[in-house]
Amino acid sequence: MQLEIITPESKVFEGEVTAVQLPGQDGLFQVLNNHSPIISTLTEGTVKIDLAVAIETKKATKLNSLIQLDASNKIIRVDVKGGVIEMLNNKLIILAE
Repeated sequence: MQLEIITPESKVFEGEVTAVQLPGQDGLFQVLNNHSPIISTLTEGTVKIDLAVAIETKKATKLNSLIQLDASNKIIRVDVKGGVIEMLNNKLIILAE
């Protein structure tokens, strides 16, 4: 699925992912490929993203400073203070604070 993470300041991330774990009002929830349409609010927490393809080491240094990359270069995390998500037609948009 295609993912975009947008903050008031900039687009933090755009790319192909396989799963996204999000901090919802009632706890953590996960969105996978071909998830049904959903709109939800987010609370403060960490968004965990499983990338479709590992990020090359050269490109890892160019990531937005809000992104934390794990050792495998295949999982990234972004801390959010809240926000809203929309999943539609296999595209997930996160409007984050």
